[in-house]
Amino acid sequence: MSRSDRSRLSQATLAFRSKALVATLASVGGFALATSSAVFAQTPAGKVKVGLMLPSSGTYAGLGTAITNGFKQYVDEQGGKLGGLQVEYAIVDDESNPAKAVENARKLIKRDEVDVLVGTVHSGVAMAMAKVARDNKTLMIVPNAGADEITGAQCAKNVFRTSFSMWQPAYAMGKVMADKGFKKVVTLTWNYAAGKQSIDGFKESFTKKGGVVIKDMSLPFPNVEFQPFLTEIAALKPDAVFVFFAGGGAAKFLKDYEAAGLKKSIPLYGSGFLTDGVLQAAGESATGVMTTLHYADGLNNKEDKDFRSNYQKRFNMVPDVYAVQGYDAAQLYEAGLKAAAGKLDQQDKIIAGMQAAKFDSPRGPMAFSKANNPIQNVYLREVKGSLNQVSSIATPNLEDPARGCSL
Repeated sequence: MSRSDRSRLSQATLAFRSKALVATLASVGGFALATSSAVFAQTPAGKVKVGLMLPSSGTYAGLGTAITNGFKQYVDEQGGKLGGLQVEYAIVDDESNPAKAVENARKLIKRDEVDVLVGTVHSGVAMAMAKVARDNKTLMIVPNAGADEITGAQCAKNVFRTSFSMWQPAYAMGKVMADKGFKKVVTLTWNYAAGKQSIDGFKESFTKKGGVVIKDMSLPFPNVEFQPFLTEIAALKPDAVFVFFAGGGAAKFLKDYEAAGLKKSIPLYGSGFLTDGVLQAAGESATGVMTTLHYADGLNNKEDKDFRSNYQKRFNMVPDVYAVQGYDAAQLYEAGLKAAAGKLDQQDKIIAGMQAAKFDSPRGPMAFSKANNPIQNVYLREVKGSLNQVSSIATPNLEDPARGCSL
């Protein structure tokens, strides 16, 4: 039975059916979870239920916290509401474990009956979530995972993203490096989907402008034994190096690159995650490194100034790109709810409102492609002290090509 059908049942009828099912399951030894009244949970009138499926433990816990903080900050700035509806949360730790993704997503959709599913960081988990969302016709917003397929070959009208595709920041950097006059480049990344898609995006624009990648190098994830590759880079003597690394591996690579004496002779560039969230760990080795990303320090627009000020007051920390992506997930969903006048059973109107949404994000102007991926500025940033300071707009209003999407 659909949510709209249930919303028309009287409370008395709903209670009767709940008791009847409990009795039936009990008579055949039904499992305790199945007999829970949560089976019949429905969002009360005037409220909307948001399912946050993000990591709250493990390697990506900090990223999940930042996304959650950003989402809740936007809601709180609207008086605890989105589109005039009071917000309730159902929260699941996805543990960044793809093997548990389907079960966790189904819990939020079937047990908690959320109106929208928000997640996640890990691309493998996000792609499994998206399949569950498609199969159950549940609205989903991805606030981080960058796998190209989510808004590419596996796109769906009810699945949106408020972060980036792996292609976007890397493609922008290919143009930047070609325009700087680099002709021969070496690439290096971990041998996994995110790394491969980033390198492919870079090569597409770099080679289009006449550049040549003289060697692609990779190592197994999450191996951080970089020395053999640094030795080979020194021998190849390229004009520059482009890499995709993130987290602790990125910090170690930055340190190793400098320790090998390469930083002074062969310029290092990367997708923004090379330096995002790792500057304290990387120290001086990151200084001067240039990256491309859809957010930067020092953007100087009113929305970013207000966002950063409020975030620091609320959470006593400086916000990062992950917090912005969570903030904009809430902002996007509200655009859909407003388009449907807060009527949760009007999903087509909610989706249409989200697809048509245009707003000023802390990152700058934001709109959405036909594949529901952000159309956004990608910035060239330079590490200065503890900041990824904006240098310029590398590519304005960059739209992912959404290859394979048939929407």
